[in-house]
Amino acid sequence: MRQRAPKLDKHVDKDVVLCSTTNRRVSNHTTDILLQDAIPFTKNWKRIPFYKREEYRGADQICVFSINRNLYGRARRSISQLDRMDRNRLLLNVI
Repeated sequence: MRQRAPKLDKHVDKDVVLCSTTNRRVSNHTTDILLQDAIPFTKNWKRIPFYKREEYRGADQICVFSINRNLYGRARRSISQLDRMDRNRLLLNVI
């Protein structure tokens, strides 16, 4: 007798970009907030090509936070706890 594979939610392995920033301090604060609220996320630093650095005010790397689609609302509420200055430095994505 064969066992059936468990039925998975349609949003499994469907990560969406929550926000991005070029500021390392804001990145650390965002990480702390998400960890305090037990929200799983991935944090990737991506290099910015030389010819696009003017768009990012000279930054050579950008930090991108990704989360599961089901946790998007909870993560946005968590990020609203950040200081206003830190929130202004985050580029929030809307889904």
